Amino acid sequence: MAFKKVIEDFVCSHCGAEVKGTGYTNHCPKCLYSRHVDTTPGDRLATCHGEMEPVRIEGTTGKGYEVRHKCTRCSIETVTRVAENDDIEMILALVKKVADA
Repeated sequence: MAFKKVIEDFVCSHCGAEVKGTGYTNHCPKCLYSRHVDTTPGDRLATCHGEMEPVRIEGTTGKGYEVRHKCTRCSIETVTRVAENDDIEMILALVKKVADA
């Protein structure tokens, strides 16, 4: 199934920030948490709805950086590109946390 662009605003379930969606937004730019709502990006078919905790930042070949998320309910892992409006301090703190582990 192909990616389905869905423009949705939401309130972050983790930090309470109000997030303005772009159709590609899948995580909170303030705390980097997401929600397990998709089985394929944009389909909103997942029934889990657990919080997706950001667990590390990964480098990619030519595509920039990605946030790896792990569902706190079912443990599925996903990756998504770091967004232009993501809080750089949160990204750096996640990198440091992983490096210190």
